[in-house]
Amino acid sequence: MTTKALSPTLDTEILLKAYELMQTANSMTDIYDEHRQICKYVHATSRGHEAIQLAVGMLLQTHDYVSPYYRDDSILLGVGFSAYDLMLQLLAKADDPFSGGRSYYAHPCSNDPNYPTMPNQSSATGMQALPAVGIAQGIQYLEHKSLIDKEKRSIVVCSIGDSSLTEGEVAEAFQVASFRQLPIIFLVQDNDWGISVHAEESRNCDAYHWAGGFKGLKRYSIDGSDFATAYQTVEQVFDYVRSERKPVMLHAKVPLLAHHTSGVRKEWYRGDSDLAAHAEDDPLPKLEALLLDSGISKNKLTRLKNKAKKKVAEDFDKAVDAAEPDIQTLENHIFAPTPITQEQGERKPKNGKSVIMVDAALHAMDEILRSHPEAIFYGQDVGGRLGGVFREAATLAQKYGDDRVFNTAIQEAYLVGSTAGMSIAGVKPIVEIQFADYFWPGMTQLACELAKSCYLSMGKMPIQSLIRVPIGAYGGGGPYHSGSIESCLLAIRGVKIVYPSNAADMKGLMKAAFYDPNPVIMLEHKGLYWSKVPGTGAAKTIEPDENYVIPLGKARIALQASEEELENGNTLTIITYGMGVHWALNAAKQFKGCIEILDLRTLNPLDEAAVYQSVRRHNKVMVLTEEPTRNSFVESLAGRISQHCFQELDAAVRVVGAVNVPAVPMNMGLEKAMLPNADKVAKVIKALLEE
Repeated sequence: MTTKALSPTLDTEILLKAYELMQTANSMTDIYDEHRQICKYVHATSRGHEAIQLAVGMLLQTHDYVSPYYRDDSILLGVGFSAYDLMLQLLAKADDPFSGGRSYYAHPCSNDPNYPTMPNQSSATGMQALPAVGIAQGIQYLEHKSLIDKEKRSIVVCSIGDSSLTEGEVAEAFQVASFRQLPIIFLVQDNDWGISVHAEESRNCDAYHWAGGFKGLKRYSIDGSDFATAYQTVEQVFDYVRSERKPVMLHAKVPLLAHHTSGVRKEWYRGDSDLAAHAEDDPLPKLEALLLDSGISKNKLTRLKNKAKKKVAEDFDKAVDAAEPDIQTLENHIFAPTPITQEQGERKPKNGKSVIMVDAALHAMDEILRSHPEAIFYGQDVGGRLGGVFREAATLAQKYGDDRVFNTAIQEAYLVGSTAGMSIAGVKPIVEIQFADYFWPGMTQLACELAKSCYLSMGKMPIQSLIRVPIGAYGGGGPYHSGSIESCLLAIRGVKIVYPSNAADMKGLMKAAFYDPNPVIMLEHKGLYWSKVPGTGAAKTIEPDENYVIPLGKARIALQASEEELENGNTLTIITYGMGVHWALNAAKQFKGCIEILDLRTLNPLDEAAVYQSVRRHNKVMVLTEEPTRNSFVESLAGRISQHCFQELDAAVRVVGAVNVPAVPMNMGLEKAMLPNADKVAKVIKALLEE
């Protein structure tokens, strides 16, 4: 519905509080612009958006969740943060309560119980929508399972600019929220501009009309520059979502009175007529007129204005003098500490049965879901009808219900991004990307939201997310079902990457990955799932017991060289993982006692100590991968080995991997020519031993 101005029946104290906060926001904008050399880090302010933002901030409760965007400093003032708090972030100071000087102005992150919970906010336009949907979905699940207090009726607010709606990921968020009927409000602040791109040249309709295509999504469109209208509408919307637990899109038309950011000034691209038209909708004089009409004296309003201006000036001076971050803290909080620090349980229990990797994974999932009602598993085709295209989820939906193990649409960005919100809400999410080749739509969420949250929040908000990814080539899978992507994933810091080569490691690593409070991607080679590929019988092992865990970042010697050959100087080590372990094991049969194989098991964190120890023991090394080698993880590792073990090396480090072509060909002859195999590895071993 399009909401017209409502009757100004608000309590005078609410109006006066809003007026003082609006004057505070106005004074902050002015002082930042007056001191541009001091305020050297890029920032945007809410000038023009204050009315709708203050309405939202003042009405949020401490048990709610809000994902503001980079112009939302008035929301932060509305929920209770001080101008000084915000200025500490503006100037990247050590006591910045959100990020300790690591992130931009108005990029909040807070789990302080005195305020609504705010996940770490990135600057990527619209990317907060999917994590916000994940929070709402997590709340819905926990309420249905009575795992949280239903009476609190927490809601989620996702605040975005109107230009964000052109992003595909925002469309995914709206689709999921409306389809699943989640307790979320999408606040869309529409000022007609996306930096210098005007609405008329970038979209065919505004947010209100665009959202009409999402069945079950209630819509409002209001004048967001009128505080009374904004407050009363937001109050109505919040009450509806609290009681009905259904989604709403609130479209607020607002003027843009400040610059896009401090680095892109409005006079560079906006004409006088546009600036004048926006100034006519300034929310500050509108609120002032309403207060005067309500009987508040001009003198009282002047006193409030001067009070706000004085306090902002004092806070600014104080923030300027505040301490800078200690550079010794630069590497703090890359990951949150994990409880799994040593191998536990029995790897080979007495009377244990031999299992293939896919069953070890299935049993691990079964044990996790049985022990942890807050754990859920979702992805394409993992639900009860199929149980996964590799049968890796068979029977799980039947055992635990469709609300805990369920199918999703083809939405890789949602699969990755929603886990950030789920984690913040208190759910422990496990998701599956059906093939590694289709991970790419989820990369932005991985890089912008999951990977940076722990670091930028100074450890306040790590993201617990287990992402399973079938990977690898065999049997003519073709260019879109056979790729290896670990080097691309490893380029994203703040994510752990696990790559097991056998059933025992699959189970132990999956359990550890689940208990790890950080984002973990588990790469699972399809060719090892059933041990049907010739030469992969070693992937089948005795199944460890239910308590078995392997700490991430610990390599394992999969094959030891003999002491005799070692003393004769006739050995080398192969550093590898995944399918590479099996190529190496089969190649080593031709060189009895001469080969050590170090199975990395975890690519990040990497067990560098074990790598260097193995290299120094044998003095010759091959680094083996399934990926094309150029610009890859193994080339990087070879460089580190050369740097750290240069004095001990008796030959150059050999890097062995796939041929450097853009994709795995469908034809099995071409596929075989591209990939490493035991024979190719054996040829390199022979040459290296003879040097």
